[in-house]
Amino acid sequence: MKNYIYLLATLFCTVVFAENTINTSAILKGKITSNNKSIPGATIHLKNGTIGSSANINGTYEFTVPTGKFVVVASAIGYKTKEVKVLLKNNETRILNFELEEDLFGLEQVVVTGTRTFKKQTNSPVIVNIIDSQLMENVQACSLSDGLRFQTGLRVETDCQTCNYTQLRMNGLAGGYSQILINGRPIFSPLTGLYGLEQIPANMIDRVEVVRGGGSALYGSGAIGGTVNVITKIPKSDSFEVSYTHQSIKGSAFENMLNANTTVVNKNENAGLSVFLNHRNRTMYDANDDGYSELPKLKNTSFGINSFFMPTQNQKIELSVGYLNELRYGGEMVNKPAYLTQQSEERTHNVLMGTLDYQINFNNYNSSLITYFSAQKTDRDHYTGIFPEEEIEIKNHLENPPYGISDVKTFQGGVQFNHKLLAFLNGENTLTFGTEFVEDKVYDEIDAYSYLIDQKTTNLGVFAQSDWEVSEKLNVLAGVRADKHNFLDNFVLSPRVSLLYKPLERTQFRVTYGTGFRAPQAFDTDLHIAFSGGGISRIQLANDLKEERSQSLTTSINYDKASDNFIAGFTLEGFYTKLTDAFYQHSLGEDEFGEVYEKRNGDEATVKGVTLELRANYNKKVQLETGFTLQSSEFSEAVLYADELAAKKNFLRTPELYGYATLTYTPNKKFNTAVNFLYTGEMDVLHLAGAPEQLEDEFIKSPSFTELGFKSSYTIEAKKLQTGIEIFGGIKNIFDNYQSDFDSGKNRDSNYIYGPSMPRTYFVGLKLMSL
Repeated sequence: MKNYIYLLATLFCTVVFAENTINTSAILKGKITSNNKSIPGATIHLKNGTIGSSANINGTYEFTVPTGKFVVVASAIGYKTKEVKVLLKNNETRILNFELEEDLFGLEQVVVTGTRTFKKQTNSPVIVNIIDSQLMENVQACSLSDGLRFQTGLRVETDCQTCNYTQLRMNGLAGGYSQILINGRPIFSPLTGLYGLEQIPANMIDRVEVVRGGGSALYGSGAIGGTVNVITKIPKSDSFEVSYTHQSIKGSAFENMLNANTTVVNKNENAGLSVFLNHRNRTMYDANDDGYSELPKLKNTSFGINSFFMPTQNQKIELSVGYLNELRYGGEMVNKPAYLTQQSEERTHNVLMGTLDYQINFNNYNSSLITYFSAQKTDRDHYTGIFPEEEIEIKNHLENPPYGISDVKTFQGGVQFNHKLLAFLNGENTLTFGTEFVEDKVYDEIDAYSYLIDQKTTNLGVFAQSDWEVSEKLNVLAGVRADKHNFLDNFVLSPRVSLLYKPLERTQFRVTYGTGFRAPQAFDTDLHIAFSGGGISRIQLANDLKEERSQSLTTSINYDKASDNFIAGFTLEGFYTKLTDAFYQHSLGEDEFGEVYEKRNGDEATVKGVTLELRANYNKKVQLETGFTLQSSEFSEAVLYADELAAKKNFLRTPELYGYATLTYTPNKKFNTAVNFLYTGEMDVLHLAGAPEQLEDEFIKSPSFTELGFKSSYTIEAKKLQTGIEIFGGIKNIFDNYQSDFDSGKNRDSNYIYGPSMPRTYFVGLKLMSL
């Protein structure tokens, strides 16, 4: 309690100090354009601060600023950031116009995930890749899961034939090695991670920042493979957008989606509100005509708000709240309650999440203090079962069907302090210090199976970082984080060092070394409820289980060259991650309810590889972006996956080669066509016996898969109404390259699934939006 009182007192004194130091002001006004055309919604702000504004529909802006020397920054999505130094006097009105140059690949965007502070993408010592809302639209992404597929080093796989839960694999590592953040906060609980990638609607997302490689030095347990930061849409200017999409899955299943977004900013532009709404309804799809679904029924409704309020020039409060409701049913395709079906999974999720941030700037905007709190609550009702065949088992099943409940709560609170040293050994150094506390409570029970997870995890983290800009060409980033997890006896130290060298204007060399860890817990993506003789799989922790540690090294070169009509570039990156005490599941056999596994520490494992990204744009009309990963993932000692099969060193479900490509053609602002391509190479998949087609356990080498899709759109402008109507349509997985050897019947191995997430799908839609 004393600590909280001390913190509140500190915040109060800081506010008073900041208010007393700003007693003079000036006015900045002007217009932001590109090629003599205004840029509505462009942002303009004072560098290293939160004072700023957004351009209105005519591209003009005006806001009050303190007096003194500042760097004024103008930016907009799709344009290169521009900076101008100014000296502002008391009561002065300064007109400052900006002409921005188009940024075809988004290389000049400001990112936050790599360092927890705002930096240009090209100035970040850690590579931060961006998936923006335009790419989401071009690939017709319905959810976060759909968009993440189009990023180098990332692969989203479907891991259950019945319920279709997904997990994200980064650089060959499974989902449990990746940290997923919402607005920089880790409110994706272990349970939410099973279905959350599909539950986050695309129209909620402004952009996704991706950092591959060990990130525990900033984000704590679970960031070994990398970090995905979902940044939701924030208020910039008054706007609205409403769209409807209809999808036909090979003419036998249908999906309808309604999206709506609106933004309102007040006249003084010191408060704003964004609202999003998404409704999605999909019928079941049966790929092999056995009466059991391969795509489950989905009924998803999402609603949320993002808002900001600036009580003074140097203070900002941001509030984000979202609610997700989803009904998901897969299995026998009959109109019966789940417990009367031959086999099915049914889940009803109610997810409430929110974040609250408060930032204050002082010391002439060279220092800032951020306090934040985030929370998520998930209530889930679920059924998992196979209808028994013996009379006594049928009687027990009907009297006590295997319905379950889940109650998950995640809380995080933290403080972060940033201070910029303007004269640090002939350079500038931004120091960052912070502490945060995260608590996860998971209660998951199925009484009929004697299954119970009642788990509480807590983690206290303290971090420090130095971001030293030695010169315009050299930047050195060093940081360390100490974590105390309640399942571990001691603090875990995770250091990280990165170096950025820019010998030429458009060339960057980067080297990063970092360590990370993953704490043991019984509930994560390993714990998907899998079928085994009508029961479920359960996982328990070994008595002497230790944390899993990692050491990661990445090196990269980034180069871009531009001429009047053509720009091209590439990024070549090598990565190496060594895991010690790597977790694996050891089978303890079966009991009356199903398989029992024990999570144990194994030996070492090594993940290594190389990624190549290529990009090109001709005449601002044709643009190509592509990225491929070649890698290997192996344990040092072979792991036993099934009693009847030989042990294997290589990771399952991990192809050696995978990648993507997108090609867009935009002859004018009204018409756009985008072609997208995904490739997944061969990989080893475990196929368990049980279905009529599979009489014994077996390792299967899956075939390679390619997915090709396109989307075309045309916009009709009603300029007097400042409104546009967009008509769009296209096809996903044009050549229907879908898995052809699914198991059939109620005893199928639901985890035997690989390849594209959907068969050939046609879609058409209509969007109404402000211009």
